[in-house]
Amino acid sequence: MSRFALLCALLSLPAWADPTPADVQKVLQRDLHPRGQAGMDRLNQDAVQRACTQSRDHPAPDVAKPLEAEQMKTIAFPEGSLIGDWKKGEAIAQSGRGMTWNDKPGEPAGGSCYNCHELAPREMSHGTIGPSLKGFGRTRGNGADIQRYVYGKVYNAKAYSLCTQMPRFGTSGTLTPQQIKDLVGLLLDPASPVNQ
Repeated sequence: MSRFALLCALLSLPAWADPTPADVQKVLQRDLHPRGQAGMDRLNQDAVQRACTQSRDHPAPDVAKPLEAEQMKTIAFPEGSLIGDWKKGEAIAQSGRGMTWNDKPGEPAGGSCYNCHELAPREMSHGTIGPSLKGFGRTRGNGADIQRYVYGKVYNAKAYSLCTQMPRFGTSGTLTPQQIKDLVGLLLDPASPVNQ
């Protein structure tokens, strides 16, 4: 069965149908229900999500650029060094907990970084949706500009590439500023397993 036919079956749409965003929204509203901290508000798309959905992740530059600029304004950069504790960053990268219906609201969430990225050479299992980050700090250094870039990218990746699959960890409140700094440490600290 093709992916399209499978999607149509899951969405209760005929296989010949080309579901519109409105069709998908109707099915989600019909079939999903609030539970724990996972409310129906999660189905509400903002301007970024609408632009990406409507363009199938390829908005025109005159649409994408202003939205990216607005997303850049959401990033709150802390003062001073943005490199935190890489050991804590490693724990955050490996944790997939947080923000689900059965997690307690307010408990620290993880980043699930290994679900999408290869980070450390010793990891046997990792995702491939995102680029490999193995040796990231070794090849790019750890100066102020790269610290700012990495912090910003983790905080709100949509500011850099509007329809990226990477979540907006800071903007959404999934990760705290300190957790994001710890992930910056994981990527940039020379002692981190990422850079071995």
